[in-house]
Amino acid sequence: MLSVSIQSFSYASKAILQDINFKLKRGNHLAVLGESGCGKSTLLHLIYGLLHLDNGRIAWEGEQLKGPHHTLIPGEPFMKLVAQELNVMPFITVRENIAEHLPRLNPEEESDRVNTLLNVVDLEAFGNRKVINLSGGQKQRVALAKALAKAPKLLLLDEPFSSIDTFRKNKLRRSLFRYLKEENISCITATHDAEEALAFSDELLLLKEGKMERFGKPETIYNNLKTAYQAGFFGDVTVLPPETVPSGDRIFLPHQLTISEKETKIKVEVTTSFFKGSHYLIEAIYKGNPIFFNHIDEIETGKSVFLTEIK
Repeated sequence: MLSVSIQSFSYASKAILQDINFKLKRGNHLAVLGESGCGKSTLLHLIYGLLHLDNGRIAWEGEQLKGPHHTLIPGEPFMKLVAQELNVMPFITVRENIAEHLPRLNPEEESDRVNTLLNVVDLEAFGNRKVINLSGGQKQRVALAKALAKAPKLLLLDEPFSSIDTFRKNKLRRSLFRYLKEENISCITATHDAEEALAFSDELLLLKEGKMERFGKPETIYNNLKTAYQAGFFGDVTVLPPETVPSGDRIFLPHQLTISEKETKIKVEVTTSFFKGSHYLIEAIYKGNPIFFNHIDEIETGKSVFLTEIK
């Protein structure tokens, strides 16, 4: 189990992280979601030991992890970090990049292990290609495979899919996180991608200006969004006065509002329809403020409709 307790961490007299406390069970995946500059990367660097923590304690299986004031080389043998600055060797092949991080194996075992990791990151066809000739997204996948080579117990990922095409990203995420579960590898991913955070994590940490905004199960957080900031990670936010809807809820995402055939307290004027593939996102005006809801068809600009919440 990973245990993190950070009272405060400052850099150049500026507070970066404050009051961060959580535990992560072995084999579970934590997604850290937050705006740029909120401290996501700093949190990973503290856990890995790249930065020294004065006020707090980070421990793995009860043993405190030490920072650069106590260790010459950061990190622990059981832990790997895939940073945004990729650690790949450009002038050797993909297979060689992965193999150099493997423990001592006989040639057949080494080949099997490399093939397994190439399959996980969907690079089977590029094993013999030099890394310098790969795209940015392919290099990112090489870095992931290298990090998995020695079968870490804890994997730290900093925006691991940022350079990967959307059509390939979904397949890669499914493959990677399935593999981590099979191998009982704990994982913390710093990301801007709310879809990824919801679909592939056991726990979700929302950061705001270096502080814990929420921590818990993704389903629990998503189904009980308490502020417009929290809701903003998952879509366009509508904030309504409590008296306008029967439930008294104030914060809505587009899928939680729909057109009513009956007159309601929410009469809006449509301004724009955005085609989203399976539906339209409708932007309208309610008492001078924008309001968003989904609809199966495009709606004429200027049309007035009544809305109700979807229970």
